Amino acid sequence: MATTKWAIDSTHSEIGFKVKHMMFTNVSGKFESYDATITAEDDNFENANIEFSANIDSINTNNTDRDNHLKSGDFFDAENFPKLTFKATSLTKNGDDYELTGDLSLRGVTKTVKLPTEFSGLMKDPWGNTKAGLNISGKINRKEWGLNWNSALETGGVLVGEDVKLNIELQLIKL
Repeated sequence: MATTKWAIDSTHSEIGFKVKHMMFTNVSGKFESYDATITAEDDNFENANIEFSANIDSINTNNTDRDNHLKSGDFFDAENFPKLTFKATSLTKNGDDYELTGDLSLRGVTKTVKLPTEFSGLMKDPWGNTKAGLNISGKINRKEWGLNWNSALETGGVLVGEDVKLNIELQLIKL
């Protein structure tokens, strides 16, 4: 069977996340500069080879001061660890759902994660390009990767939640 290469269509994709702020609301952010190498042997992406990286300096939460703090040694330490990376070890189908398993590296720490993934199918765009859609979600605990900074609140609790909810919308284009 032939191997097909895919690329992320960055104009129709988003690498997003949410974190609790002050224990009761979410702050959303995204990475604006990223790249991936994706190869698959069939059109359903089962067991596709996926390698992804995002530039930490491209983090955007719509607040420059917060973005700079996230890039600092208190969080991502972009000066010493300029990229986050993910290398899939499997993408398996279970009924209509998929599970993406792989090694996520942040701040020099690599951990295996399992992320629920929805495959939206294939479609031709108006210009004849074959596109595929993936929605990857899940939750990680930032402290497992050494992103430990926090501040206690006067009323109890902490400023930044430990859990990071992932919301990754990918539109892929067949090369």
